[in-house]
Amino acid sequence: MWFQVYDPLNNQWLSALVALSPIILFFVSLVFLNLKGHIAGFLTVLLATLIALFVYDMPFTNAIASLFYGALYGLWPIAWIIIAAIFLYKLTVKSGYFDILRESIITITPDQRIQVILIGFCFGAFLEGAIGFGGPVAITAALLVGLGLRPLYAAGLCMIANTAPVAFGAVGIPIIAMAGAVGVPALEISSMAGHMLPPLSVFIPFFLVFLMDGFKGVKETCPVALVAGGSFAIVQYLTATKLGPELPDIASAVVSIVVVALFLRVWKPKNVFKFDEEIGGKANLEAKSYNAGEIILAWLPFVILIFAIIVWTQPWFKALFAKDGILNFLVFKFEITGLVGIMQNTPVVLEPKAINSIFTFPLINTVGTSIFLVAIITMIILRVKVSTAVKTFGETLNEMKFAILTIALVVGFAFISNYSGISASLALALAQTGDAFAFFSPVVGWIGVFLTGSDTSSNLLFGGLQQLTARQLDIPEVLFLAANSVGGVVGKMISPQSIAIACAAVGLVGKESDLFKFTVKYSILLVIAIGIFTYALAMLHKSGVIDLLAITAP
Repeated sequence: MWFQVYDPLNNQWLSALVALSPIILFFVSLVFLNLKGHIAGFLTVLLATLIALFVYDMPFTNAIASLFYGALYGLWPIAWIIIAAIFLYKLTVKSGYFDILRESIITITPDQRIQVILIGFCFGAFLEGAIGFGGPVAITAALLVGLGLRPLYAAGLCMIANTAPVAFGAVGIPIIAMAGAVGVPALEISSMAGHMLPPLSVFIPFFLVFLMDGFKGVKETCPVALVAGGSFAIVQYLTATKLGPELPDIASAVVSIVVVALFLRVWKPKNVFKFDEEIGGKANLEAKSYNAGEIILAWLPFVILIFAIIVWTQPWFKALFAKDGILNFLVFKFEITGLVGIMQNTPVVLEPKAINSIFTFPLINTVGTSIFLVAIITMIILRVKVSTAVKTFGETLNEMKFAILTIALVVGFAFISNYSGISASLALALAQTGDAFAFFSPVVGWIGVFLTGSDTSSNLLFGGLQQLTARQLDIPEVLFLAANSVGGVVGKMISPQSIAIACAAVGLVGKESDLFKFTVKYSILLVIAIGIFTYALAMLHKSGVIDLLAITAP
């Protein structure tokens, strides 16, 4: 057995500084050196591996196995989801029906500010609640490019829009997974997150408009932005605090889309905003007239996608592939022997435990396969020739080859950081800040999502640390547990994995540094705001002004 070491230099802050160096290298590679994503990813993986080997004394076999596990996970299910999503989108374009879908949205509103709210925020939140794993950004960014937004804007805006729903993504898995790991009821963590996230949910539609058209745009679209964000926040609060983490995203998104569509029947902005061709947009997007049958066919692939995702996330469907399920033979598992014997140590976990060394390869029971099957159905209903579909799939793979490599590298970095103890060193240093940790609690989640690309992984990685620190400071543990997830949502927009996915979706492979520069400043500002909010809640509780345990009790 090899037990992880979290303070290899016998000084927690010095150890944390060394642990931070791969992240600094990644920032520098993208922001200052303008390196391509896969090159920055390779350099970061190389440095992290050297630190794991020579600073943390991780056995060579364990280090290589960690990289291998991460790369596999990056390919399946993550890259598979993106490949399938882009393939589906390209089929609708090849068929000509995407133009009809685009025009139908323009019929609802020709204003591209509101289109971003509808697609990037509302529809993206639905997809995040249903599938997660980067699929929402891939699909919504591709849609917005098709609607005339320049690729960098489309990707950046969708990544920012994707923050509000991430904590409850993939049918609540981030919070459900954390709850199981730390032994706290999922409803209590969900309820706390439900109290913390609504202000962000209201803010995001306004912020999206501001990024596109400044304060003038905010003033002109204030009513619809308020309707979109307000309806989303209200339903998010009610479902998260009363029902649990499974439905907030899906329910909030559906209600928000319906309410916005109805509101636009009685209200229109005074000025219609379209991106100027000089900055890469398409100025002339006039709605054409199509009959009801053509519009239904254009939307049908995405309606089928919604139903497919719902089926794939149902307990009865998952049970078919469980240990005793009749389709279990379609789930392949194998042990990565190089990971056997790696032990997580206290104080990161309550009791020492072995890390997972089993790689699961679900052939059918993965969201990427559901999207791919919808693409096959789309090929049939939109009458796309088999030869055209095969060629399109080949084009998708060719366009994504460097994106797939980048994803494999950055997820490999995430796994070696987690399995060597590098990630924990950063969090443990921040835990030494006393009551100030209430500010840093969401920052820990932010770092976790940056490292792993997943709010679920961040919650599993740092949930125990958040719980133990809260107990030491006599602050309700549910606050720090929820803060880890809430802070993580704004880390999603700078995660190397998310950056690679978004760039692949809009044809910006190799331009990851441009997208990173677009989002990083907003991510930092938002996590600071969430940190201040969390600190205020903690201090108000300690002073007796509010009782966090009472407001989150079932």
